Amino acid sequence: MLDKLDGEFAFGREALDVRAYRQELLSSNIANADTPGYKARDVDFSSSLAGALKRTGATSATASSGTAQLAMAQPAGVTGGMTMASTEAGHMTGKASLIPTGGQTQDYGTLAYRVPTQPALDGNTVDLDAERVQFADNTLHYESGMTVMTQQMKQMLAAITSGG
Repeated sequence: MLDKLDGEFAFGREALDVRAYRQELLSSNIANADTPGYKARDVDFSSSLAGALKRTGATSATASSGTAQLAMAQPAGVTGGMTMASTEAGHMTGKASLIPTGGQTQDYGTLAYRVPTQPALDGNTVDLDAERVQFADNTLHYESGMTVMTQQMKQMLAAITSGG
């Protein structure tokens, strides 16, 4: 019985774990913004989550189908009718470039160095503005995921206590 309940929450639990791990990396990047030679690190959330789900053998229909709704994927009512023109394919993509560190594979994917957009003379690759944006975005997604998990637990508890 409990393994079925655990399976229902596997996707959300792993997503929150990966978000928490990424938050630690982003915090470390911000804390070391003035450290000479420090290389900003990050993980790819999607591949890290897929790896974590594979590793734990998630059996939930949501987790195994890969079709779960992720919070804040796109605001409700936004159809994206307008696009911004750019002169180069890589401009304004909204995605950070990551290169493997060559280190050990962590529980939540291989750590990667963020490719600096404007390298510093001291070798530090932390772009404080970009790190703050990534930190805020990750925080928002974590809180949204936590809200979704809380609602799922409340619904499950209501179903159990009502006998339905």
